[in-house]
Amino acid sequence: MNLHEYQAKGILQSFGVKVPLEILATTVEEAVAAAKEIQEKTGSTVWAVKAQIHAGGRGKGGGVKIAKSLEDVKTYADQILGMMLVTPQTSKEGKLVSKILISQNVYYEGPSKPAEFYMSVLLNRATGRNMIVYSTEGGMDIEAVAEQTPELIHSEEIDPATGILPFQARKIAFNLGLSGAAFKDMSKFVTALYNAYVGSDAALFEINPVFKTADDQIMAADAKVTLDENALYRHKDYAALRDLSEENPIEVEAKEAGLNYVDLDGNVGCMVNGAGLAMATMDLIKQAGGEPANFLDVGGTADAKRVEEAFRIILKDDNVKAILINIFGGIVRCDRVAQGVVDAYKNMGDAIKVPIIVRLQGTNADIAKKLIDDSGLNVQSAVLFQEAADKVQEVIG
Repeated sequence: MNLHEYQAKGILQSFGVKVPLEILATTVEEAVAAAKEIQEKTGSTVWAVKAQIHAGGRGKGGGVKIAKSLEDVKTYADQILGMMLVTPQTSKEGKLVSKILISQNVYYEGPSKPAEFYMSVLLNRATGRNMIVYSTEGGMDIEAVAEQTPELIHSEEIDPATGILPFQARKIAFNLGLSGAAFKDMSKFVTALYNAYVGSDAALFEINPVFKTADDQIMAADAKVTLDENALYRHKDYAALRDLSEENPIEVEAKEAGLNYVDLDGNVGCMVNGAGLAMATMDLIKQAGGEPANFLDVGGTADAKRVEEAFRIILKDDNVKAILINIFGGIVRCDRVAQGVVDAYKNMGDAIKVPIIVRLQGTNADIAKKLIDDSGLNVQSAVLFQEAADKVQEVIG
């Protein structure tokens, strides 16, 4: 589950990670009031006005502005709120901005030079251990750094039995070229960040930049946090942070129906049971000359109600020209799935206007094929993968 920057920083703060003073606003008036409050508490007369959407690269799309007066705050808030923000990580239509974050200025003057670093915490799937990835090249696209100067990217694996040890936090601070008060603060920051990652059951923490102020404070100037949805039952307060307006509405509807659905850009709808079979089915569609329109896993209970709901969700995509149902009947019997397809089709009447290809293999597959063939509906049965591919190619042209 993705979080907004302000939500991510709230979690970080709860684990002792230092962040700038920031206030959320949903109107221009709230933005100006927030800037005044920050000025009163910090003395700052410069503020960052930051769009809150689930996408990176906001600054490149005009979603992050530096305001040098309250009038600037008002102007930028008015510009950003309500805009369709397009970034390298959004669709070409962009995302609607309904919230902005007013942040204190961290680029103030002091005895030392400010600096930006990159840091993330994630799972190294090859070793089964968490790792901290970090670089002196903060504030930049880490992908570009990895491609052009990979030697500037470091990583530190953490033993899950011990958690992060003091020497590892110090090693990271040293590799970032820090000394004195900044070295000590970075060591504390790294430890708190890792503990926040583990304690919140996160899938990803990305802080870009980790900022060193001119008076050697280390703080998270930005934050991208993705939580593990499978662990949300342990964090009811985190589950409440989900912003459904930032998610694909069809995927939200599918989730509420208990279906695993991912919207894609193709022309052939997929209905399968099991993630592995879904991937094979999408390969099959591409080999047949089509493009998968979705990833939809109905799970182990492919009854009429579930199949009907899957049909309705797939058909919300106007680009779908055909639907391929590819079910392996292990736990669920193929004849029950076939009956579910027939019943769902009849219940939906004229709502189904595209051809349907059904491939059922496993328990009672022969009975299932006869049910489909004798239904009199615009449903074609297939037995082999290649046969299903040929039928897909035939109906999409």
